Amino acid sequence: MTEAPLDGVVVLDLSQFLSGPYATLRLSDLGARVIKVERPDGGDLARRLYLSDTEIGGDSTLFHAINRSKESLALNFKDAGDIATLKRLVAQADVVVQNFRPGVATRLGIDCASLQAVNPGLVYATISGYGPDGPWMGRPGQDLLAQARSGVTWLNGDDGQGPVPFGLAIADMLAGAAAAQGILAALVRKGITGQGAHVETSLLEALLDYQFEVLTTYLNDGHRPPKRAATRSANAYVPAPYGVYDTADGYLALAMTPIPRLRDLLDLPALERFADPATWFEERDAIKAILAETFATRPTAHWLSLLEPADIWCAEVLDWPAMLASEGFVSRDMLQTVTRADGVALRTTRTPLVIDGQRAQDGRAAPRIGADTARIREEFGL
Repeated sequence: MTEAPLDGVVVLDLSQFLSGPYATLRLSDLGARVIKVERPDGGDLARRLYLSDTEIGGDSTLFHAINRSKESLALNFKDAGDIATLKRLVAQADVVVQNFRPGVATRLGIDCASLQAVNPGLVYATISGYGPDGPWMGRPGQDLLAQARSGVTWLNGDDGQGPVPFGLAIADMLAGAAAAQGILAALVRKGITGQGAHVETSLLEALLDYQFEVLTTYLNDGHRPPKRAATRSANAYVPAPYGVYDTADGYLALAMTPIPRLRDLLDLPALERFADPATWFEERDAIKAILAETFATRPTAHWLSLLEPADIWCAEVLDWPAMLASEGFVSRDMLQTVTRADGVALRTTRTPLVIDGQRAQDGRAAPRIGADTARIREEFGL
């Protein structure tokens, strides 16, 4: 992309772990220059947050995935000289992102008010666990704990299974995405008025927003709790046949479909008594049991050959090897190899956004701690 939407925008990323770095990754993919400000002694703790025993260039694959294409400036936030250096850099930046616990940025003298005193047009983004006040303010803003407090774990799994967390850091990623959205809106206003902004969100608020459909239902239908299906539950609020079913050689996902259509297509007289749509929820478990027994008798391809031509919403459930080999995945061109001067190279994803027909690609791998310190100091006169 020859002229990305955020070309010329300088972002200072003071955050670590996932939520803040995910926000700045999205800004980087849109063309912003992201300077990651890290402690000289160890840097971002995510450098040592391993998802497996794989280490690349001394850092975790997680760190590499979320910090590609960024630069690293090593500064000690507890050193008065380095804080003065940071403020001189802030005076020339457009955006600052931080995810310290509430109160930490103020103690360090790098809170929004302090930095906007240096640069009134600064867009300053704060991501916390549970907001800047309230009884949970000081609790650890960690993804699983935020999921636990948000109620979202009661939407997953089958009835009677207990709470089931997502297998991804959804609180971190959603909070980062929300922060990026707020930053972009603030940058638009800054471009019109020159006015800075303080953008705030939290893991909890992002998860509550993520549940807006089902929470709205709960708040307006007598506070009835969600009722998960006893088996093959995929959405606590959606009736049969919605779910994932075993086949003779794999799995089939089946979305919203009138039961009489399935009865006729699959030649299942056992579904005759479920013609009334009210039964699709009231007797969800019975319907799913009949379908489960049927789908298990033949391979996935057989069922797809019947269902897809009839415009039934269904899909084969792919694992990663099958997904990566599929034509649908390959056509989206979502992978890239990023490299670093010290020989580090790894395969990772690309931005999900295509702008003016182009998907941005930056071949730089995540930086070593302080790799760009000397160059940045010279460039910005620090």
